[in-house]
Formats: sequence, C-alpha cells, structure tokens
Amino acid sequence: MRTQGNTRLARHGLLQVSASTAGGGPGSKDIKQHSLGPVLWCVAIATLGAFSFGYHASIVNGPLGAIASELGFKGDAAKAGLVVSRRAIAGFGIGLASALVPLYISEVAPADKRGTLGSVNQLVICFGILGALVVNVILPAADWRKMFYFAAIPPALVILGLAKLKESPRWLASKGRAKEASQNAEALWGPSGPAQLTGDAVSAGTDKAVHKATQPGLGDLLKNRGAMIGTAMFLFQQLAGINAIIYFSSDVFAKAGVQSGAVASAVVGGMNVVGTIVAASAMDKAGRKQLLRLSFGGMGLSMLAMVAGLSLSSLAHLRGSIALWGTLAYVLTFSLGAGPVPGLLVPEITPSRLRGQAVSLALGVHWVANFAIGQLFLPAVEKFGLPGVYLFFAAICFITVGFTQSSVPETKGKSLEEVEALLA
Repeated sequence: MRTQGNTRLARHGLLQVSASTAGGGPGSKDIKQHSLGPVLWCVAIATLGAFSFGYHASIVNGPLGAIASELGFKGDAAKAGLVVSRRAIAGFGIGLASALVPLYISEVAPADKRGTLGSVNQLVICFGILGALVVNVILPAADWRKMFYFAAIPPALVILGLAKLKESPRWLASKGRAKEASQNAEALWGPSGPAQLTGDAVSAGTDKAVHKATQPGLGDLLKNRGAMIGTAMFLFQQLAGINAIIYFSSDVFAKAGVQSGAVASAVVGGMNVVGTIVAASAMDKAGRKQLLRLSFGGMGLSMLAMVAGLSLSSLAHLRGSIALWGTLAYVLTFSLGAGPVPGLLVPEITPSRLRGQAVSLALGVHWVANFAIGQLFLPAVEKFGLPGVYLFFAAICFITVGFTQSSVPETKGKSLEEVEALLA
C-alpha cells in the first residue's frame, strides 16, 4: 500500500513537494521565508464567522430566564429548549459558517502551520463565547434584545472583508481553474506554492467534463473511512455534553448554590480561551491524536467529579465549589483537544474530491446533536437528575478515548496530499 502511494505521488510530482512541506527540501525554505500576511488576513476574515458561532451559542445563557418570563413560558423546560435550539435564521447562517470556516482555513494554510491556524477557528469560537458571557454580566437580563443586536457586528465585518479574501487554491484546482489556483497559491504560499496543487489538480481533473463525470455521491461519502471518522468525532464531541455546559451553566451553578451564575459562566468562558491558546501552540507538536485522548479523558474525569459532588451527601457542603471547579476543569480539557481538533481533522483526513461534502456531513451531524442536547437537556435533568445526565456525558467521553486510540489517524506534519495517499 505504501509503495503504491509513493508511486502515485511520484507520478503526479508530489513526492518532492510533500517532503518539502513536511520539513525538508527547498520548498520548505520558500514557504517559511514567504510572509504569512496574506494567509493570516484570510484566516482573520473567515474566523469572524467562528466568532458569531460562539456568540450565538452562549448569548442565551444568562437571559434565558428573563426571556421566558417576558414571553410567557417560564417553567416550561420544553419551550426553553426550543428557544435555545431553534433560532432558525441565525442558525442557518451559523451552520454554513461552521462548515465553511474550518474547511477554508485547512485549504489556505501551509502544511507546517495548518494545525496552529486550524486551532484559531476554535479559539475565535471561544472568544465569541466569552464575549457573550461578558455581555451577560455587563447588561441586565432584561436587555436581552440588545445582546442579540450586537451579534450583527461580525457578519457586517465579514461582508466588508470579502473583497480582499483569496479563494482557496485547492478548491480552484479541484474545479479545473488551474491558472487562478496557481496565482492564489503563489500569493498565499510563495514561489513554491503552485507545485503543491499538482495532486489536487490531477485527482480532480483539469478537464471540466471529466470533473463533472466523477462528482462523488452520498455512497462514496459513506464508504470513505476519513469522512466517517470525522463525523463520529463531531457526534462524540456533542454527546459529551459541551453545549449543555455552554447553554445552561448559569442554571446549573444556581442549583449548585453558586451566588453569581453569570460571573461564574464568564470565568468558564475565559478558561475555554486559555485552554484553546495552549492547544493551538501544541497542535503541531503534540499531534491531534494525543490531544484528543488527553482532552476526552480529562472531560470524563471532570464529569465524574461533578457527579460525586452533586449526589453524595457527605460532599453537600462542597457542592458549589465542586460544580464550579469541575466545570472549569471540564471546559479546560475540552479546549485542549475535543474543541479544536475535530474541525481541523475532518478536512485533513478526507480526500480532496470529498472534502467539502465530508465537512458538510460532519457539521450536519454536529448540529443535529447540538439541537438534541439543547432540546433534551432540561427535560432529561428533570427526569434523571443532573448527576444521571452528567454520568452519561462521562461515559461518552471514555468511549471516545477508546475510539480515538483505535481509529483516528495522526496527521501532524503531513500535507493534505500525503494524508490522502495514506488513507487511500
């Protein structure tokens, strides 16, 4: 298999390119000397969509009670869940952004910076979450309409920045637009940039008729190992409970006896940012797989600690502290891997011809699970109790550790073309 992959790479002129982008050869020197400014501009504009994602995910946390009182559904857990998970117009835009932003970043980033730059997506989501939680602290809950007005600012900035945004060279190559792809690759990655596109251009076919005839279908997607692994990781990420924490932490803190749930939630958001910064610096050193194992393992242990604190009478006097510190530990460990890695991993482990569809499938599953958590968390807590729900989240975390160990490939330091050849 490895020999066949090398033959394929050599035939398309990629073996030398892959080696150079992974850390050796003259191509690496060209890329490192070339300014990252154009790439950073593209990442900065794209991740404004990630900021909106985080802001919308968390802004309802503080004022949910005030919204329920004003709109007449106070005490109705099902309707509260609907407010959290059925903000349809904003959800449509955020859903598109959540799929496009990580895909775009993975395709415009140089191979040796892809892990770090891919983590920026999750980092900016965390800034969006933190920004929403800070707004929850500053504004009274009765001003919840103003909180939602602020959400219009990042999309407006995206519209202004689109004029100077570079289209993904790999996407252009896959559509047979070789000249534009080469120009954008050189602008983003320097003189050796166009050579990196050989594999994508050949595999997709520069002849448009050939490209049209080889368009993949749903069956191809469901048979692809990388697409299924990436989709599973997003499902596990949601079923592990992160959005229950983000959406409802203020209510959970109040039930645990924490005096200021909004302030505690803002501290949690700050911890999320800190952990994601650490993950960004470690992504291209420690590797994706190690961070995922560490992250989900820590999340599971944190959930077990909170289960003990909430259910054991001998720990009743420590319930508020355990809820706060357990949540902080959970969010910190989530931000080290479970948060940033899946969005980076999906476009890395799927071939160029399936990459867009694979990201869409993974994020589609993400949003379905996100909706389910938002809709079912409060009714589940009413029926099974908070410790029972948290015990379920802990079990999912430990299952994911085993799945990561057995099924997730390591992509650290490899070009997208190398990863595609390894998984072929």
